[in-house]
Amino acid sequence: MIQVIVLSGPIGAGKSSLTSILAEHLGTQAFYEGVDSNPVLPLYYQDMKRYTFLLNIYLLNHRLAQINQAVKEKNSVSDRSIYEDALFFQMNAESNVADPTEFKIYDSLLENMMEDTPGNPSKKPDLLIYIRVSLDTMLKRIEKRGRSYEQISTDPSLKDYYARLIRYYEPWYEKYDASPKIVIDGDKYDFIGDEDAKKEVLSQIDSKLREIGSLE
Repeated sequence: MIQVIVLSGPIGAGKSSLTSILAEHLGTQAFYEGVDSNPVLPLYYQDMKRYTFLLNIYLLNHRLAQINQAVKEKNSVSDRSIYEDALFFQMNAESNVADPTEFKIYDSLLENMMEDTPGNPSKKPDLLIYIRVSLDTMLKRIEKRGRSYEQISTDPSLKDYYARLIRYYEPWYEKYDASPKIVIDGDKYDFIGDEDAKKEVLSQIDSKLREIGSLE
């Protein structure tokens, strides 16, 4: 039986698009990050050093609420993994953008929040889907969706930030062990604009779900 599936990948990887596609394909509930309604995100892009901790606390609260709802729904697809927020925070701490002590406090809080406890359903997903994309693909999709605060034309230093983020994702994915996982090649498969690519990606995900016993 399908339960909780989460998407992961850097900014512009196509997580929200694949969430919609997959939720429709599986007949499940879709949960979205709600970027446009996030009041902290524009502030974060203006001053990352000041707002990293606030952003991550906001996101932790938001994602825990989503997870609790997803567990109730039983069959759901979410467009962002809660585990990725720690990756962003860690990168900022190691780049001297954020305070390392704040990251340690946040990371400990996340670990406590996600710990399985007797009598409560597990907050861990049944499958994590990682969309791997190159920097070029990432930048093209960021430009196409047009959020002003994300554009390198507005802030050229963001290109280095995005490149650094890409480098953090690979070791993060390799170490991830909270659930079964699968990689989708977001450069090879344009599941947003190419129907054949979409069918191939859905086929790969269906095969993985059958492998782990979550799809008949």
